Amino acid sequence: MSLDINSYLGVHAQALMVESRRTELLASNLANADTPNYKARDLAPPDFSRELSTVSSIGLARTDPGHIVGQSSGDSQFATDATARYEIRPRGNAVSHEDEMMKSASNQMEYEAVTSMYTHSLGLIRIAIDRS
Repeated sequence: MSLDINSYLGVHAQALMVESRRTELLASNLANADTPNYKARDLAPPDFSRELSTVSSIGLARTDPGHIVGQSSGDSQFATDATARYEIRPRGNAVSHEDEMMKSASNQMEYEAVTSMYTHSLGLIRIAIDRS
């Protein structure tokens, strides 16, 4: 089995570009917080429906009578409401400083996680090179 280093590291590079682009959008939202009729923008969340459709036939195994019976995600009482709601601010725009700051903090943590994985991957490659 051969390892294609470009595709291996390319995943990290793409993730860093996505996080960087999201940082730009969130900063733009905050910069336009006082712009009349401005609507906050964000990247679309990833859509894993194609990947999930390949495993949809897998059921939950109840290996002990004490286990809770599994339900499909649509039937859960804990399902989240993913509708795109926003609050209109006094200037007529849809930018919430609190929401944007929470998104920015989350994005920063994701960026740092990807950076850490990228650095770790480079370290593994260095170890492999040193041992060969």
